[in-house]
Amino acid sequence: MIPAQEYRRSRWRNGGGWTREIHAEGDADWTWRLSIAELEGRALFSRFPGVERELVLLDGEGLQLEFDDGRVHTLAPPYQRLRFAGERGLHGAPSGGRAQCFNLMWRRDVVDAALWHRPLAGAMVVFVDPGATWALHLVAGRVRFEGDLLPEMATGDTALLRHRGGRTRYAFDGGGEALLVRIDPRSDTAVR
Repeated sequence: MIPAQEYRRSRWRNGGGWTREIHAEGDADWTWRLSIAELEGRALFSRFPGVERELVLLDGEGLQLEFDDGRVHTLAPPYQRLRFAGERGLHGAPSGGRAQCFNLMWRRDVVDAALWHRPLAGAMVVFVDPGATWALHLVAGRVRFEGDLLPEMATGDTALLRHRGGRTRYAFDGGGEALLVRIDPRSDTAVR
């Protein structure tokens, strides 16, 4: 489990905003990465060739995404999201002057990723197959895991759910809202 207070905060690589890195699989040469992007005004997003991205608005009145090709998409509260290629040129303009977004990025030639927003009301179970990783980012509320697999989570925390010697069952209970991410190795790269 990664507590919210342990996220590393740094400037975007182009200096346009701030990021709080939750986890990067593979460190500097990561294959996938979870972070929270912070905008305090209109900012140019960094380009990431070969990377797919998905942004989810976590906080703020909205975020207008202005792509270099003229397309505009607005993320509205609560938790609207957009998936796009990391090569695309993009400016973000937050309504009300500031916004925070959950930022999922993955190298499209290495892994596939899927993201869901889910309300939490009671028990839930996730099965993690060998090779896969799930991430549970708690947007609001509290979560308690069955057994001793992981400690209790609070708002803003993230848990990485990995297989432990075969298909692994994670049962948890709580209330609030969460983002669930599933990362799988691409089938055409898994046999290499």
